[in-house]
Amino acid sequence: MGVSENSFDDDLTPRDIVLLKARIENPTVSVRKIRDILEDEYGISLSHNRVNELLHEMETDEVLQTQVVPNVELFDYYLFRIAFHYPNFEEQWEKCYWELSEDPHVVFFTNADDYYHWILITQFHDDRGAEQWMHHFFKNHGDLIAQFDNTKLPSIHKFYTSGDVLNERLWETEEG
Repeated sequence: MGVSENSFDDDLTPRDIVLLKARIENPTVSVRKIRDILEDEYGISLSHNRVNELLHEMETDEVLQTQVVPNVELFDYYLFRIAFHYPNFEEQWEKCYWELSEDPHVVFFTNADDYYHWILITQFHDDRGAEQWMHHFFKNHGDLIAQFDNTKLPSIHKFYTSGDVLNERLWETEEG
């Protein structure tokens, strides 16, 4: 597939998009079942070995990541938004960044183009765990933080990627 780090869309063929869509929609089925879906729904005929090779290539090229996602009811989720105190940014941002990147409670960590430059979604067993985490975070990184907003997310209604998100990309191809 030869997918480079920043050009996933450019290097994905329609077959790759359909394969990715089939895997997203059927994350736990066997490769043989994925092969059957490709044949029945898209008219793509491949051996189960070739399907397995293509999925492995997608994982190697980081187009597809296999992850185990626990039931969302096992945790309480929080949205944290962080704005920087810039006089201390140069000296302190990297330590904070790596701590957040490696923190087991952080499920999602992104930059934002807003007053809040970092946004996190975190998971904790209970509110007490979240409070202890925030206390530890401010103790270690309070000088970097200009503003910290937190919101508990009491109900998670959707926590997965739908294969239909790839339909538009597929329609843009000549074969689509």
